[in-house]
Amino acid sequence: MRRVAPSLMIVLVLGGVILAPSTAQAHKPSDSYLALTLAKGAVAGRGHWDVAVRDLDYVLAIDADGDGAITWGELRTRRDDIAAYALGRLSLSVGGEACALKAGTMEIVRHSDGAYVRLPLALDCPGQARATATAELDYCLFFDVDPQHRGLLRLDQSEGAGSDARPLILTASDHRLSIPLAMGTAHALAGFRSFVVAGARHIAGGIDHLLFLLALLLPAVLWRRADPLASAAGSPTASDWAPVGALRPALTDVAQIVTAFTVAHSLTLSVAALGLARMPARLTEPAIAASVVIAAANNVWPLFGRDRWAVAFALGLLHGFGFSSALADGGFSGTGFVTALVGFNFGVELGQLALVAAFVPLAFALRRTAMYRRFVLSGGSLAIAAIALIWFVERALDVRFFTGSS
Repeated sequence: MRRVAPSLMIVLVLGGVILAPSTAQAHKPSDSYLALTLAKGAVAGRGHWDVAVRDLDYVLAIDADGDGAITWGELRTRRDDIAAYALGRLSLSVGGEACALKAGTMEIVRHSDGAYVRLPLALDCPGQARATATAELDYCLFFDVDPQHRGLLRLDQSEGAGSDARPLILTASDHRLSIPLAMGTAHALAGFRSFVVAGARHIAGGIDHLLFLLALLLPAVLWRRADPLASAAGSPTASDWAPVGALRPALTDVAQIVTAFTVAHSLTLSVAALGLARMPARLTEPAIAASVVIAAANNVWPLFGRDRWAVAFALGLLHGFGFSSALADGGFSGTGFVTALVGFNFGVELGQLALVAAFVPLAFALRRTAMYRRFVLSGGSLAIAAIALIWFVERALDVRFFTGSS
């Protein structure tokens, strides 16, 4: 059993990182931004829907000449197809009766990650709305080709300046929404819950963040026999590592890493909520990939010693900027913006704790084996660094080496 367990650990870790390029997203996750304003009294409304040009090209082949540049002429030629595709994947009904959704004149807008098609929307539902009525919304855009796609919904049921707007996230596993036409606390709580779930799923489904945390956690159950920064021996070998004598030092190291990430993440989310600073996706995404390379390489060629919390703090800053830019692109502001940021941040922390709870006990049990030190720590770290380097090139140069990345 002592030989089988390390082998199983190695298969799980290395298998995951080898398969990572086929599932990882090389760029900012696919998002669309849907804004709806529902009038009180009669079930009618208006809004707009921003959908990424690159995502539409993937499903509709808009780049007719294949030159890699999508022109306004190419978009204009396909505007009926674009409207039909989008509206065919969004429905709204009241009392079991479908509302009519119509798209106005298409426009082009820019968000932090590129060009988007904006479809102005008009909603007309049959009959009169009662104060107790509930509207049912179903959002299915791109889920058949990209299960990681997200719809960021800004829902407003106020008559004036939009102070009653609430943000929600729609995903492949949670794409139906019941909307009380007399919106209140229950709807606000539903919005908060949707962002908590999205934050947890962001960690579970974000392979770059998972590998980053894994790179930081791998050495937590070991210590270096000599100061590697003062050593002229070069890369540490398996014999340079020794198992920690008890679980407490390992948990202390992990607590420092998780706390540093949490503090940094909360800091940039707060800065973004106050509108003091934002970082565009074209900078955030390559920087996140670079941080994964550094975190993994540090396990083989020591740069920070045991101060891995500093790397965790750096990624936390980047991670916070990354999500806040998505909310800013969606036009969220005020109380709704803060609610979304806090909910998402809380979900991220839950996702981190789940990873720690699953990984640390297993790593602690295997820490005395040479296979863990040589293949899981060193080999796994090199594999993570190599994959993250590919991500960095893809994100920095906007190229693809794997058809599974998007």
